[in-house]
Amino acid sequence: MKTIIMQPTYLPWMGYFDLIDQSDVFVFLDTAQFEKQSWQQRNRLLTPNGLEWITVPVLIKGRFGQPIREVEIKPYKFPEKHIRQIRQNYGRAPFFNQYSEELFDLLVDASKDLSLCHLNIELIRWCCAKLSLQATFKRSSEMGIQGKRSELLVNILDSLQSKIYVSPLGSLDYLREDRHWFMDRGIDIFFQNFTHPEYRQVYAPFTPGASIIDLLFNRGDESLAVLRSGRGNARPFHEVDV
Repeated sequence: MKTIIMQPTYLPWMGYFDLIDQSDVFVFLDTAQFEKQSWQQRNRLLTPNGLEWITVPVLIKGRFGQPIREVEIKPYKFPEKHIRQIRQNYGRAPFFNQYSEELFDLLVDASKDLSLCHLNIELIRWCCAKLSLQATFKRSSEMGIQGKRSELLVNILDSLQSKIYVSPLGSLDYLREDRHWFMDRGIDIFFQNFTHPEYRQVYAPFTPGASIIDLLFNRGDESLAVLRSGRGNARPFHEVDV
């Protein structure tokens, strides 16, 4: 069984969904420490001026070290601002009308309880449904598993009886330091091999790295095929750590 463990982030980019598409079980690491101004609370839209941030406002004063699952959205109507920005920049996209109203309704509804984690997970699951991705989702906070950093990861993998762990390449440095945790449990580490595919966007030339909604609004029902066209074979640890 192939397991992937990632923090729940806000309207992630294509590579995040490539990982979901490869997983048998996808675990939202909502027990990780929140980092302000990170992907956990923001992402990027493509605008006439290039990529621009949209950020979910959250409460951070006096809350240093809080886990993602405890982060509260500031109690003011941020969804309206994001809806306006999305509409302004994607209103002319060919599949905007196919997805926009459902997305906007979800943005409003999922933010009502002021939980950033809940909002992020609901949006990710919605995007997966639109992409027809099939995976079993779990939250680390609901699994009753202890540990820090890689110790926590291998404990999660053990609880799922999973011997294959796939990670984004950006985790190489800390996995190099912590590889012994995985080796001791007989868990093989593989790294994602994803090249951002190009497709027609509202604004030329093509700009990679936008939120997944850029793909959905521009390619509609073809989005999954575009997403999968960027995937190479996952690379084992020894091939990457050279």
